[in-house]
Amino acid sequence: MYIYIRSFKLYPLTVKEMRALTEAEIVQYCLQNNASAQNELYRRYASKMIGACLRYTKNREDAQDVLQDGFVKVFIHLKSFKGEGSFEGWIKRIMINTALKHYRKNLKFKDEVDIETAYDIGFENQIVSNMSAAELMIKVQQMPDGYRTIFNLYVIEGYQHNEIGELLGISEGTSKSQLSRARGYLMNILKGNRKEKL
Repeated sequence: MYIYIRSFKLYPLTVKEMRALTEAEIVQYCLQNNASAQNELYRRYASKMIGACLRYTKNREDAQDVLQDGFVKVFIHLKSFKGEGSFEGWIKRIMINTALKHYRKNLKFKDEVDIETAYDIGFENQIVSNMSAAELMIKVQQMPDGYRTIFNLYVIEGYQHNEIGELLGISEGTSKSQLSRARGYLMNILKGNRKEKL
């Protein structure tokens, strides 16, 4: 696939010129190892990707580490982006995979239970609907790592349990069990929060 570049300069671009470039043009400059283009790519996407990283980490420092490692991978593998689908989606997938690798490297699931012994707890939508997205994210970050990871992959990212099992190297039943426990844990946090407000 060839990408048309309206004016591909070989000399350094100004900040104003860099910000006026299209996504495809920035990608082309990044492929030429242009540091200004790499900075611009980071500037455009870092604030969007930090949210994804925060969902899989305990704190902002860990999320920043994942973000940094993820962008290194973006620049290393940029030539493999074929222009099919969303570029932002491609970057987000790299960030999520980097966060999962970070998780697997630092911690394994504790207290695993098969699905037969897990209990299913339904969400009380009125509790959740009264919270802002930021408040809910804070509560999700309070979850133990295993619960938070499964919850994010299933609820936020839309993965199925068999896919989660493959990503994390666990059984489908363990994924279901961890999600059930994550929901229960989150509901207990949210109910406690509601009682504090009363």
